[in-house]
Amino acid sequence: MRNIDKIIVHCTATPEGKHFTVQQIREWHTAPKPKGNGWRDIGYHFVVYIDGSVHNGRPVGEIGAHCSGHNAHSIGVCYVGGEVADGSHKPKDTRTPIQKTALRQLLKKLKAKYPGARIYGHRDFAPKACPSFDATAEYKDISDM
Repeated sequence: MRNIDKIIVHCTATPEGKHFTVQQIREWHTAPKPKGNGWRDIGYHFVVYIDGSVHNGRPVGEIGAHCSGHNAHSIGVCYVGGEVADGSHKPKDTRTPIQKTALRQLLKKLKAKYPGARIYGHRDFAPKACPSFDATAEYKDISDM
C-alpha cells in the first residue's frame, strides 16, 4: 500500500450546473495530446457529482495523475464544477449543498483511513484556481483530527 500524506481536492473546471461523469473525465484524461492528457486512466481517485454521489476513479492503490510532484503520496478527490455557467471559464465555487456534504463525508472517511494525511486544494501546489475555493482552510478541522 502507498504511504498517503496528502488528500488533494480538485474541481473539473467545468461550467456550474453541468453534469459530467467519471467516464467522460477518463476520456479527457486518456485522449492523446494535444486534445487530452495522454494518461492511461483518469487522474483522480474519487469524483463527487453534482447530485452528491461519490464515484470511484483510479484505484486508490495506484498512483494518481492529479498534482504534479505529489501524486505518489496523495489521493485525488474531484468535484464536478468549478467555473461560472456562462462559458467564460472564470473560477467559481459551484459546489451544490449536497456536494459540499458529500465531499466533507468523503474527506472524513479518507482521513480516518489515512490519519497522517493533510487536506489541501490543488491551488496550494500549482498556479491554478482549482478547486475554486480554499480547501485547506475549509477542511482544516478534518486535517487536524
